[in-house]
Amino acid sequence: MQKRPETTDTIRIALVAGELSGDFLGAGILDALRDRLPGLQCEGVVGPLMRAAGCTAVGDIERLAIMGVVEALGRLPELLRLRRRLVQRWCTQPPDLFVGIDAPDFTLGLEKRLRACGIPVVHYVSPSVWAWRTWRVRTIAKAADLVLTLFPFEADFYARHGVKARFVGHPLADSIPLVSDRLAARRALGIPEVGEVVALLPGSRRSELHFLATDFLKAAHWLAKQRPDLHFVLPLAAPYLRPMLEQALDQAGRALRLSIVDGRAREVLAAADVALLASGTVALEALFVGRPMVVAYRLAPMSYALIKPLMRVPYYSLPNHLAGRLLVPELIQQAATPVALGRAVLEYLDDPAKVSALVQTFQDIHQQLRCDASRTAAESICDLLRIS
Repeated sequence: MQKRPETTDTIRIALVAGELSGDFLGAGILDALRDRLPGLQCEGVVGPLMRAAGCTAVGDIERLAIMGVVEALGRLPELLRLRRRLVQRWCTQPPDLFVGIDAPDFTLGLEKRLRACGIPVVHYVSPSVWAWRTWRVRTIAKAADLVLTLFPFEADFYARHGVKARFVGHPLADSIPLVSDRLAARRALGIPEVGEVVALLPGSRRSELHFLATDFLKAAHWLAKQRPDLHFVLPLAAPYLRPMLEQALDQAGRALRLSIVDGRAREVLAAADVALLASGTVALEALFVGRPMVVAYRLAPMSYALIKPLMRVPYYSLPNHLAGRLLVPELIQQAATPVALGRAVLEYLDDPAKVSALVQTFQDIHQQLRCDASRTAAESICDLLRIS
């Protein structure tokens, strides 16, 4: 094990974030660490937010944003080359600590090798070991000195398996107000201030857009026939996804009251009455914003066939996991047809009382997860480094 840094030393940290949500989490940690460690140096596989937080990029986050077993196999040689390069770099010039953020299929293997080189390792964002492939907890125990979890039930799970973990809360819960201003969001986006708005969020990965974007847009067409005054807003997660969205629009049809904005997913959620979205972090963001949602999940058929038998929980989306019941509708694989998606959205638009009760439950969960997560995570990292 390498020498622990003194408080007066310059601390050097390496990080790998797996997708855009991990970029947000990593930037929060870096900002909180700089409050305690003004001379902090950091580098890693990062996105725009972590770069803005002062982290030197040695790889781009886009290369890790893959969804599905089959899809990952197609990129396996590239991912293995990247991991070998990072192992060589950081075992040759060891940082004081490594933080792997999400992307467990990539980061856990990297973490295990770095830990074997004597580098302290933190894994931030627990893999869904409580949901499927439970045996991975043994891999995590070998790979990480500490797991930082976003949800309390995850820390309890690790405690039962003898793995050191700490619940830190969710940074999104801290950053999003308990009540979001719908009118202000519509004004900021330049969309109609009155009337019903549906947010379309088919995902931030290429694979998600491939499987969901066309059917989301077809669902919007179906809804527009039922309610001609509906306005739709779609936030494009990254510029490189634009060609895929244009292709989906060609397939679904362009005669739609649709506003496309670059990024700004949170504002889009706040502006909406209902959200139609891909399962993932965005479902949790919709919960924090307090907007009813319909969740869709679709993988390549072979990927789904491999994953389905390994599932150990009844739900796919985080709102349902956190509530312990079917709080929001989930439409999975072939069930996620345009008409089914549209009907699920319409049920919310037709039932304000249902929406009101749902929003109250969302606010209760939101409050439970407000724990100043980035500061708590930074404290945990400093504790591991034995820095006061």
